[in-house]
Amino acid sequence: MDDQPCILSVHAHPDDEASKGAGTIAKYHAAGVRTVLVTCTGGEEGDILNPVMDTPEVRADITGVRRRELDRAAEIIGYDEVVLLGYRDSGMPGSKANSDPRAFAARPLEETIERLVAEIRRVRPQVVITYGDDQERYPHPDHIRVHEISVAAFDASGDAGAFPRAHKEYQPSKDVLLGLVAARVVATHAKFLELGLESPFDESWLERPGDDDKITTSIDLTGFEDVRRLALLAHATQVDPTSKYWFGLPPEILRTIHPYDDYILARSLVDTDPPEDDLFAGVRPSSSR
Repeated sequence: MDDQPCILSVHAHPDDEASKGAGTIAKYHAAGVRTVLVTCTGGEEGDILNPVMDTPEVRADITGVRRRELDRAAEIIGYDEVVLLGYRDSGMPGSKANSDPRAFAARPLEETIERLVAEIRRVRPQVVITYGDDQERYPHPDHIRVHEISVAAFDASGDAGAFPRAHKEYQPSKDVLLGLVAARVVATHAKFLELGLESPFDESWLERPGDDDKITTSIDLTGFEDVRRLALLAHATQVDPTSKYWFGLPPEILRTIHPYDDYILARSLVDTDPPEDDLFAGVRPSSSR
């Protein structure tokens, strides 16, 4: 495993791996990189947004259903391994689920950090993908906790004195954050109007600041533009296939709009020279990209 490049993504819930960075993972998997997904919760508190799936049978087995959806989406994306940390979905801010002792955000911070440290040391990735500290757009407690534990675990993994029970120390080379480019939203909205279609993006969407000026790495998704759409459809309870937000534009049009995944380099222990087009820049020889 040490001879094979490895990338590890840390996500909060089933479906996050589909909506965020799916094309990137598919591209690296196709290039021979080992791809590992850590999903922190079972997504039990997520709404059933597809009316066809809103049945008593599905609700009675929502944890199992969401796990099967996750497995299918991970297969579509190209994850070699899916790791479940096993915590319960904490629910939206202020909900009753926040106080459930099994909830991810309710567990002691040190415990959750140690769980991620153990996976990083076991898997030994060079690159870790996670969430940024600005969660104002979607302040879900689990997304906030993912950021907290990922930043702490990146450093602790290489510290022999930290969490000695969690495998032998190992230090990843790069910690990168998922970025949101506002220009993509604006361009998508403009394409709806150009085609005479109703746009799902109102002024509040168009006025939201993005991470455009913070982006350090953009991954060209040519050949992998449809991965996110197909992976999202695998989450049949979480994603309504009639959603204009996700599927309002024809695939052949959607794949032409900003066909990149964008990232912010938070930490690097190797020489880098942003802007970059490879998350492994500085980690491996350019000839192997």
